[in-house]
Amino acid sequence: MQAIVCEQPGVLVSKEQEKPEIKEGYAQIRIKRIGICGTDLHAFEGTQPYFSYPRILGHELSGELVETGGATGFENGEAVTFIPYFNCGFCIACRSGKPNCCTQINVCGVHVDGGMTEYLNVPAYTLVHGDGLTYDELALVEPLAIGAHSIRRANVKPGEFVLVIGAGPIGLGIMEFARIAGAQVIAMDINAQRLDFCEKRLKIQHTINPAMGDVIEALKNITNSDFPTVVIDATGNQQAINNGFEYIAHGGRYVLVGLQKGLLSISHPEFHKREATLMSSRNATRVDFEHVINSIKKGWIDPGNYITHRVQFDDVTAEFASWLDPATGVIKAIIEC
Repeated sequence: MQAIVCEQPGVLVSKEQEKPEIKEGYAQIRIKRIGICGTDLHAFEGTQPYFSYPRILGHELSGELVETGGATGFENGEAVTFIPYFNCGFCIACRSGKPNCCTQINVCGVHVDGGMTEYLNVPAYTLVHGDGLTYDELALVEPLAIGAHSIRRANVKPGEFVLVIGAGPIGLGIMEFARIAGAQVIAMDINAQRLDFCEKRLKIQHTINPAMGDVIEALKNITNSDFPTVVIDATGNQQAINNGFEYIAHGGRYVLVGLQKGLLSISHPEFHKREATLMSSRNATRVDFEHVINSIKKGWIDPGNYITHRVQFDDVTAEFASWLDPATGVIKAIIEC
């Protein structure tokens, strides 16, 4: 079978590999769709933390279940996705109901080889029923679950102003679930095309481009000088993350979804006087996956909004680098297998 391997930053090759053997406790999936996310692109760039090479990329996946691995209620041949964060089940995080930040976590496509391949074995406990969704929709459940989890972490309430910094695929998902939670959403990005997408496709009422004006004044005008009670960063950009501390309302919450390798730099007095709360949001849980699937089934979210580029599996190595260029207008690229 063919697999696409990131051998080192900037080097993506297609290689012939043996089809994985069926192992006890593991399900086997014939991959049908692969979504490309920031993690994959950053790994290709060489800027992804927690990453080592060579690595088969890919964790936004859907496919046909070939072997259930003993998972209760699943049948061979059904459409599935899975939770790509493989946890130990025993550490303090797992015992606390937080398998998404397990101390021994292995994220598919990051710590262990991922799904840019024809067949993939995954722990049977990670399987998620397709529940009538298409392969396209199922491949987008995981990135949307990242957004759903961050909104749950922030405990967003109806009527709150929620500022989402970064209108990439993860940021867009955060905006969607903030809207579903009843928030007044503010989208911020320096990419005018992305902000136009927010307005026209996601119906986001408020947008700010930091390159085009004073962010503080814009936030004052939108929030009647209260500022957003929830700020969520989805950029993974050090400067953007540090700037985000200036935008929090007194008593507000700042949630970091984006990840970068550097240090946070804040004014302690400014943060302290707000009695602000800082938290990270990592991965997602089964509850979030179920919320996403339910939201798609009820028509609250249209995953088709996100898919701007499609490519066949055999053409990935030739096309992949182009998705780093904002000029291509890529929101979500999908590999068809």
